[in-house]
Amino acid sequence: MAQKKLVRFAELNTFNNVLQFPQDVKGKWRDYFKNEQPITLELACGKGEYALGLGRLYPEHNFIGVDIKGNRLWAGAKKALHEKLDHVAFLRAQIEQLHQYFAPGEVSGIWITFPDPQLRFSKAKKRLTHPRFLRIYQQVLKPGGIIHLKTDSPNLHRFTKEVLEMYQCPVLKDTDDLYKEATLPEELKIKTYYESLDIAESNRIHYVSFQLPSVLAGEAKDLELKEAIRYELD
Repeated sequence: MAQKKLVRFAELNTFNNVLQFPQDVKGKWRDYFKNEQPITLELACGKGEYALGLGRLYPEHNFIGVDIKGNRLWAGAKKALHEKLDHVAFLRAQIEQLHQYFAPGEVSGIWITFPDPQLRFSKAKKRLTHPRFLRIYQQVLKPGGIIHLKTDSPNLHRFTKEVLEMYQCPVLKDTDDLYKEATLPEELKIKTYYESLDIAESNRIHYVSFQLPSVLAGEAKDLELKEAIRYELD
């Protein structure tokens, strides 16, 4: 397995659709894609199934899968090259450092698909819908940009709704059983590898889409959130 990873990392370095901790790309993505199409991110993308799926559906948009693990990015990047999806790219970077790679308003939308729910109370700040991350997204997302969360974790879904209410984030759609909806847009039918595992054993998919307010409450509000979720199991 270690040898396979080494081979993949070596090959990853040759992929022109993968940027690993790049310098001087902030505000210059139109030069990279050679167009001015909107940019949508898939965060903690793993193998990039959602970035690829969205890329197939919307050739008039640009998509970037973001993850820190190059071994996972390799799979999505290789598939994008094979399918000649020139408007799909991958960024190897920490999500906490998005503001180093994107200028204010350079991102049009964000998808968070089946992230680690970080169920322990002590790790709440690592949840990708924690206000710590919302403040990061606000630095790069254009006003009115939509954030999507798709998860099989009822705990993460419940936590996210609590955050959205406390921080006054407009909710556009919310469901705790996505595939029971009478009709679904094609983008919500995309399935990732982690979705197929049904790790949470909930037998249902939760989905919420929302926007950020023009001003997000500061870190003092985070203390209220901490108290509100204090009785989660640790």
